Formats: sequence, C-alpha cells, structure tokens
Amino acid sequence: MLSFCEVVDRALNGPICTERDFDLNIFVPNLRKVVQKYGIKYDPNNPVPADDDLADRVWEAGIEFLIETGVFCLDTERRIMFTREEIEGAIESGPFGCVFGEGKEARVMPRRRPEDKTPPFCSVGPTSAPVSSEWIYLQAVKGHAMSPLTDAMTIPCLTLVDGRPIVANSPLGLEGSIRAVLLTREALRRAGRPGLAIVNGVTTASRAQEHIAAHCFGIRNTDALEIGTVHEMKIDFDSLNKIAYSIAVGSLIFGENGIIIGGLAGGPAGVAVVQAAYNPIDLLVLRAAVQHPFPTHFDLVTSSLRESIWARSLGNQAVTRNSTLPVVNIGYSAGGPMTKMLFYEHAAWCIASVASGGSIEVGGAGRGVTLDFTSPIEPIFASEMAHAVAGMSRQEVNHIVLGLLAKYEDKIRTPPPGKKYQECFDATAGMPIKEYNEMDRQVRKEMADQFGIQLKNTSPFL
Repeated sequence: MLSFCEVVDRALNGPICTERDFDLNIFVPNLRKVVQKYGIKYDPNNPVPADDDLADRVWEAGIEFLIETGVFCLDTERRIMFTREEIEGAIESGPFGCVFGEGKEARVMPRRRPEDKTPPFCSVGPTSAPVSSEWIYLQAVKGHAMSPLTDAMTIPCLTLVDGRPIVANSPLGLEGSIRAVLLTREALRRAGRPGLAIVNGVTTASRAQEHIAAHCFGIRNTDALEIGTVHEMKIDFDSLNKIAYSIAVGSLIFGENGIIIGGLAGGPAGVAVVQAAYNPIDLLVLRAAVQHPFPTHFDLVTSSLRESIWARSLGNQAVTRNSTLPVVNIGYSAGGPMTKMLFYEHAAWCIASVASGGSIEVGGAGRGVTLDFTSPIEPIFASEMAHAVAGMSRQEVNHIVLGLLAKYEDKIRTPPPGKKYQECFDATAGMPIKEYNEMDRQVRKEMADQFGIQLKNTSPFL
C-alpha cells in the first residue's frame, strides 16, 4: 500500500486549486458525470435494493470518481490524487479481522457481505450525545455496556469540567477529553465489562492534542480513535496529525465519512457513489481498520429517512461486495428516548445496514444534539433486531423497512421529543421507569405480530 508519508507529500505538492473550485468545478461535475454514466437512479419504493449489478456499478462509479477528483487538503489547497493501481493495491492489502477490546471482551470485527449470516458487530452507546454531568455520563455508559450484544462502546460527550463549559483547543478541552476516558473506564468496570472496546475514542472536544492526551490516559490500542474527513472528500492537517499519531502508537482507526444528502453529493444516487469512493480513501488517507459512514440529511439531520436508508444500503452493498474493509454504519434518529418512533427509526436503518453487509453503531437519539437525550433501551432493542435479520434476504428486509417507515415517516419533521435520561430513568439506580419497560415490551410484541421477528431478549432492564 502507498505509504502515509507519500500521502502527506501529495497534500503538500499535489495539484493546486481553491476550495470553491474543488467543490463546484471538480467535485460536483465529476460526480454528476459518473452517476449518469453508470445509470444510478434512486428507487424510493425499495429502500433496501437487491440489485447486485447496480451495487457493482456504484462501486465502479466511486472508483472512477475518486481517480478523477482526488481528496482536497484544506490547509494547502492542493488535491491528493491516486491512480487506479494504487487504489486496487490498497484494497488488496487492506485490514480486516482486527480485534477490538481485551480479555473476555475481545471481539473480532467481521467482514460481512449482503445477506450474510455472520452476526453483525454492534457498537452501542450514547454516540457522542452531549451529557450534563459526570454522573449521567457514568450511568449512560454503564447501561449500554450491560447488554451482552454490545461488542463495543460508543461514548457520549462531556460538556462541563467542574461546572465550566468545555472549549475545544483549550486546557478545558484537554482536561475534558482525559476525564471522559477515565469516566468511561470506570463505567465499564461497574458494568462488569472492563475490557470492552471504546470505538469513538475522544468525543469530548476533538483536536489532535486532545486525542493524544486521551490516549495517554486510557485509550488502548484495542480501542479505536474515530477520525473523519471533512464534507465532502476533504482533509485537514489536524486530522492528518491524528492519523500520524495513531500510526506511530499502533492505534486502530474508525474512518468516519459523514455524507450530506442535499449537499455537494446531491441526492441519494450521488451519496451512494461518494460512500463507495470513501472506502479507498479510508484505507489510503485515514489508514482505517473500519469504514464508518453515515449519510445524513442536510435539513433534517437524521439517518432514518427513506433516502438515507436507500443510499446507505446501496453504498454498503457496493463496498462489501468489492472491498475487504469492514463497514460499521452509524446513524442518528429524530425521535427522542421513550418514544415508539425512536424504536422504529433505529430498527429501520439498522436492519437495512445489516442486510446490506454492514455492522452497526447505534445510539443517537433526538438527532444526537439535545442535552441528556440518551438511553440504552432503544439501542439494545436495535441490536437485537440487527442480529435477528442476519442472513435474511434483502427483499425480506425491504418489506420490514417499508412497514417501519410507515410508522414514523410522516413525523420526521416534527418528531416527539421524548424524555431526558433523568426523566425516563431513575438516575441513582440506573434503571428505567415502569412505563418505559412497558413501551419496550409493546414494541417487541409488534415486531413479532407484524413482521414475525421473535427477538431474543438480552435487555438487562426487562
């Protein structure tokens, strides 16, 4: 594979252009050209498509698009370009089967393909959700870790240090990052799972020095640092510095690709192609052990829309049929905790991802931005749904997703807000209120009665 130093050299010496030129005169026309050339069209009637030829065309379109477009370095205003031979070499030598976690909590990241019977890897947790206190942080992490289907932890975002708001790139950002890791380790110990992997490394602040500090205070090499591109297909020195540090210490990387539906990538067809293009970018630039995509609507900021599910499903199929780099899908839902809508949303995008060859990272409620709007109940339910559909055909899962969409699609713009953690849980005991458990049971019964899915109850709360 091309060395990382060569990638950095190209960031310093590649073809020069402005960011505006890259966006409007290179990225957009190149993407439109390959979408048309390969005949990629959005089909709203099938949010989980089952067309292998279409998936392979998306893959070819993504590779051609990357070769012609490159990756834009924001700090140097230069394009990092790759040849087809370099891309194919990266894919052939890419990592898979990496081990996350330690001891009895060690888990192998599977390579899955569409309709694969292999159980998905389930990363479960508050998914960078902001929390107001260290106690809520502890209880939220502990609750998510208690499920036996939780293969790894995706942690929340601490917002205060001793009552002071955390500011990125400041001493408070450094202290907040260190404290968040120490809190997570204690929460996992209290859950009886100290070896469980953390896969989004540093969520409290985000600068390279904060990642390095957190690594020194408890991020292990069997955890993962989540390092992302900038929308779309851009990178900056801060991210490259994180990568350089991770390579030096041997840390695993989740290669985050947030793709905006309705942004530069356009509609669902363009988003699927960009997701395919990101796979070799994650190998060559981010040096990732896992591709970590999340198509999100520009306006509604959610991953559970029909368009998002279709783009993610097709992008997953393109990648998992043609690359060994595993995919772990992350999603943000609109409904808040303790609403049936959140159960339905999590279930829809999770099972679509699994049937399309991906694994899941689930936990983002209320679009992942509302303080203390996090709960382990719906993510644990979604993990059970993900395991239940492993091995199902895409046609079967498409039918279920259509049924789930019918339950919440008309509420996406005005979702029920739900309740804060401390409103739907006894925050002292870390247990849900009675009404919450009853809602959980009702939704599980719906899945059995309407879709024939008999969930194995792994919830520690029922």
